[in-house]
This record gives sequence, structure tokens and C-alpha cells, in this order.
Amino acid sequence: MMRDNNLVRHLDACETMGNATAICSDKTGTLTTNRMTVVQSYICEKLMKVTPKFSDLPAEVGIKIVEGIAVNSAYTSQLLSGQNPQDLATQVGNKTECALLGFVEGLGRSYHKIRERIPEKAFVRVYTFNSDRKSMSTVINLPDRGYRLFTKGASEIILKKCAFIYGHEGRLEKFTRDMQERLLHQVIEPMACDGLRTISIAYRDFVRGKPDINQVHLGPNDEPNWEDEANSVNNLTCLCVVGIEDPVRPEVPDAIKKCQKAGITVRMVTGDNVNTARSIATKCGIIRPQDDFLILEGKEFNRRIRDNNGDIQQHLLDKVWPKLRVLARSSPTDKYNLVKGIIDSKISDSREVVAVTGDGTNDGPALKKADVGFAMGIAGTDVAKEASDIILTDDNFSSIVKAVMWGRNVYDSIAKFLQFQLTVNVVAVIVAFIGACAVEDSPLKAVQMLWVNLIMDTLASLALATELPTADLLLRKPYGRTKPLISRTMMKNILGQAVYQLTVIFVLLFAGHRFLDIPDGHGAQLRAGPSIHFTIIFNTFVQMTIFNELNARKIHGQRNIFNGIFTNPIFYSIWIITCISQVVIIQYGKMAFSTKALTLEQWGWCLFFGVGTLLWGQLVTTIPTRKIPKILSWGRGHPEEYTEAINLGGDDSRYDPLDDKKPRAGQILWIRGLTRLQTQIRVVNAFRQGLDARYGEHNTTSLAEVLRKQTSLSKRLSQASSIEYADNIPDELSVPQIDVERLSSHSHTETAV
Repeated sequence: MMRDNNLVRHLDACETMGNATAICSDKTGTLTTNRMTVVQSYICEKLMKVTPKFSDLPAEVGIKIVEGIAVNSAYTSQLLSGQNPQDLATQVGNKTECALLGFVEGLGRSYHKIRERIPEKAFVRVYTFNSDRKSMSTVINLPDRGYRLFTKGASEIILKKCAFIYGHEGRLEKFTRDMQERLLHQVIEPMACDGLRTISIAYRDFVRGKPDINQVHLGPNDEPNWEDEANSVNNLTCLCVVGIEDPVRPEVPDAIKKCQKAGITVRMVTGDNVNTARSIATKCGIIRPQDDFLILEGKEFNRRIRDNNGDIQQHLLDKVWPKLRVLARSSPTDKYNLVKGIIDSKISDSREVVAVTGDGTNDGPALKKADVGFAMGIAGTDVAKEASDIILTDDNFSSIVKAVMWGRNVYDSIAKFLQFQLTVNVVAVIVAFIGACAVEDSPLKAVQMLWVNLIMDTLASLALATELPTADLLLRKPYGRTKPLISRTMMKNILGQAVYQLTVIFVLLFAGHRFLDIPDGHGAQLRAGPSIHFTIIFNTFVQMTIFNELNARKIHGQRNIFNGIFTNPIFYSIWIITCISQVVIIQYGKMAFSTKALTLEQWGWCLFFGVGTLLWGQLVTTIPTRKIPKILSWGRGHPEEYTEAINLGGDDSRYDPLDDKKPRAGQILWIRGLTRLQTQIRVVNAFRQGLDARYGEHNTTSLAEVLRKQTSLSKRLSQASSIEYADNIPDELSVPQIDVERLSSHSHTETAV
């Protein structure tokens, strides 16, 4: 999985991912390349689909745009030139800011010179970007002891805070409500429909002298109240709107199509504009014209799932999430509410298994709540990685599909081994029992059974568990949480092969000596040597087991059992080694393995019955699985029934699988260890009280009474398993702190006592 860019942190997440029914994915960097470029710009009422020259812009507007981008971006965001002049610059830091910096260089200006002139330490105030603001603002000093505030962020949010805009030829105009609507419908929405992320850049001046209409006047000793962000970042002047393209990864549409064929619903949760999100979702194939889908913004999503008191109601969420495919302008809280709502839903018989991707610190709760959390290895924060189960080292959605394939392959590998092992077990036990009862001697000797067990357990598990995942794994629906481990198809194969093998062995046992013309092995003396009769039975049983190992490679009724056999060198290597070892054991095992060398004709009969296992397997496959009674499938049940029965700490500790505050076993062990430490400290303090009592300092306290109370308290503490127990249990014993210096003043004998 590491070679497929999946760094697994929790091993159980692999198998869980195989049964995933829903994936809530981010857009930027996961579905898209995260290589952002400004491809459209709207400056001074001109919409340009190529980067303009700086000389084509009004000088005042151009300078402010360049300065606003260079200053109002994290200084860690940079463009690094490649080794060759024709190479694209490497984007370091925030990709959106890198796209804006690339726009500055496209204008023919250097952002480095501006940053050298205005270092970070010269900033007056910075309002950093977050999911609530959806913008970033930076305040710098002006030469006349005034201030300039630059802002960039989501277009529809920034434009609502703008009162002025630069019109034709750089003329300053009032930005009326009608102009805002026209700009929104004629510029921003078309950009968003093309899948572009729209960013607006604006500014506001605070001056000491005579102000212009878009400036704020400050008295000689006045200072703006920067704590009041709502008033400070308001009445802005719009400089430009840019459209940033983040192309869809070329492999993503095919990966999403595979997920949909595999019965997995893909949902996109993004902070982008709803039109941008719709366009990207259409390009990816998340939404299709023939589907009945729902696209919501974060505000509308919250309105639909909350009651009049503002509380989230599960029955309201159940009306939204089944059709929801895109959640735009969403916050990390919205993502968490969506994931929790899907997991807690009871509208289907089998609970949804949800996988979530995240890269930010605020995505931690959603990653933790999900059945499988995927963190981004490149863009992800340390908090997101710690909260995740699997880290995508390439931040690519197609790697999630590979995780699904590996998860299903793990489940199928376990099922293959079970199918093979149970067949061998059923046959070996019945043969040993009936043989001992009927002929008073087991046809399979102890050392032979050990060899069969070696084939069955060690070698077969290596061979069948090392099958690589194939694309066929994505052609079926998820198993579900209540599917039996041994399906009806597997039981059909187990019983069918067992019937064939038992029939062959009992025919050889009771009549083989007649039609093979060999001495009868029944009733041999106690210390008699190996017989050809029982050697043929042992060899035939092993040959049928070896060839049945080929049948066990397929557990879903496939007829071509040899498909992909040469893609797994471990399997065919072990199979060949087992065959060679069996020949050596039969021909040269003698007394050590209770065998006698066989002739070519006798080997031919053994191989004939072994190959017959393959032909019999094809016959068993023709039996319709739906004719097999469901009672023959084993391992069916609801996971919650078993989870609720697990007692993590004692009789008083009950674990609620639906409780968000459920303690983990590791947490409980850690708390118990801490409690034992506290108990030991209290015992030491009790001894100290006893020692002090001998010196007359605590004559009223009996050492025996202290220890009696301490023992009863320790017992109750050790039995408690709730995380809150340390606060809930009253401290019946007021224990003074350990005074190391006083203790050291006592004699060594007293301290030892």
C-alpha cells in the first residue's frame, strides 16, 4: 500500500476501507492538481482572459494590485525558478497565493522587491485567513503616518464589503448595489461556471490629511481601532477580481467512475463557490445529468438540518444526505456534521461506512469521526495527520481507490484461506474419526497430519494471502457490516469439495486395494512397516488438497481459476515447492513419514484424483448459489451487538458505541496507570503520616486507619473504568504532600520501614 501512496497508520483501517460506502472528499489538491494559475482577470471594468501588461493598466491601480498581492500573502508563499529556464516555477506554500504571485510576475513586476521594502515586522495588523472570514487582511504604514489595509478573499464576500471600485481608465466610482449584482452575474458567475476560483482584491486607506471619498480621516492623535475588525475591514475599494484555474487531475474522473461501479457514493465538500464546485464536480463525474442529486451551500445545508432552536436533528439530516453530492462554501464544522449524520443514520438496514479526506487542523474532528480518515501527506497539517487512519502521500483521489482495492483484497484473502482451511479440516477430521472406528487404524498418521497442517496453515496462508488486488474487486458492491464471513458461495465450495474428497478417500480405503491390485492395509501388525494402501490414501488426500488450493483462489463463483495466477510469484512458487516436497516425502519418507515408494501407475491414480478436484470444482460452480439455504452462511451479525457486550473495565463500565465521548481502551489503560501512581503516592503519604505520628506531629491519626481507608479507596479506583472517575470519586482522605526533605531527615531504618 505504501507503493500505492497509502501510508497506513491504523492497520484495521485497511479492511474497513474495503467496505466503504461513502467518500467525502476535498476538492483542492485531491480532485484537482493543486497547481493554480490566474487565467482571467477583471480590472477597471475590463474582462481579460490573458494576463495583461502592466503598462496597459492605470498606473495607480496597477501599483496597488501588485503591492496588495505581494504584501497581503504569507511570506512563506513563493515561486522558485526551475533549473532550466523553460521549466515551470515551483509553487511553495499556499497554492492560491502562489497563483496570485504568478499573476504579479506575469504583469512584469517583482514581488520580492516589495517584500524587501515592506518586511513582515513592519506590519501593523494581520487578520489571517480562516474558514469563517474566508479572507485575509494586512495593515501597513503609509508615509504620512497613515495606514493602508489590503484585503483578498472570496469574491462574493469581499464585494459585499466594497463601497468603491475603479472604473474605466482608473476612475474611482461608487460601487452601488446594482453594480455589485451586475458584476456578480456577468463576471463572477461565468468564471465560477468555468470551474475557476474567484478572488477579489481590495484596499482601504486611513490618512491624516485631507481624505478622498474612499479614505478615512484620522486626527493628529487618532488611531483606528484594529480590534473592531467589522468596521476596519469595511467600505473597501475594489481593485480587481481574478479567476484562478485548478485543473482536474486527469486520472480522477476514471477513479470516481470506478468508485460508483463499486457501490461507493462520492461527495465533494469544498469551501469554493457553489458554481465553481458544480463545474468541478461535473468534470470529475461526481454529478451526472441523469442522476437525482443535491448541491448545497453551507448556509442552506445548516438551515435544512437544524430545527427552530438551532439544534441539528437526525431526521432532518436523513432528508438531505442521501441525495447530497456537493457541499460548497462549507466549513470544517459542516463537514463534521455531514459525516456524523451519515454514520448515525438509521434509514438503511446496514450502517454507512464513511471515509473522509482532510488537510487542515479544523478537519481533525471529521477525520476522527469517520470510519476511515485520509489526511493529505503534502498539504496536510500535523494535526490532520495525527487524526487520520491513512495518509495519502501524493494527495491524490485515485490513491483512495487503491486503498479500497487493498481493503477488499484483505477481506477476500481471509475468505480464501478460510475456504481452503475449512475444507481440509472437515475432510481430515472425518477421515481420522471414521477410519479409527471402521478399521481401528487412522489412514492418516500423526506425522502425515503434521505435514497436511503445514500445507494448510503456513504455506497456504502465505500463498492465498499474498494475492495482489485486481480491478475486478471494484466490480461488486461493498459487503456491508452484517455480511457473514463465510458466504453461501464459500459454503457451497467447502461442502462440495469435502463431499468429493471424502468419497474418493473412503472408496480408496474400503475398495482401493481391489481395483488397484495392492495389498490390503487393514489390520496391519502394531510394528508393521508402511503400507502402499495407506500411502496412496495419504498421497491422494494431499494431491486433492494441493489442487483444491487453486480452486480456493476464487470465492465469488468465477470459473477461470487460473486467471492472474502468474501475477503472484509467491503463490506458484509455494505450490511448486509443495508438490516437490510431496514427491520427496512419498518416495523417500519411509518410516519417518510412514510412506512407501509408489510406482508411476500409482502416482498416475493419485494425480488423477487430484486433478479431478478442479473438474469437480467447475461442477460445483454450476449449482446456483441462491438455492443454498441462508442458514449455511456463518458469521452473520450486527457489529454493535458485539461491541456493546465488550466490558472494557468492569461490571459498572458500559460502552455506548454511538456515544461521541466513548473512551478508548488505550485511554482507559493510561488512566488506570495514572490512578495506580496516585494510589502509590497516597500510600507513601500514609506511611509518612504514620512516621510523623511517631514524632508527635499527627498523634490523632492512626496509621492503621489511614491504610484501611487507603486500601478501600484503591480497590474502588482499580475497578473504575470511566474516564471521569478521577473527578467523580470523593477524596475521603485528605493527604498532605510528600515532603522529601523531611523524609530524608529520618534515619535510614525508619525510611526503609
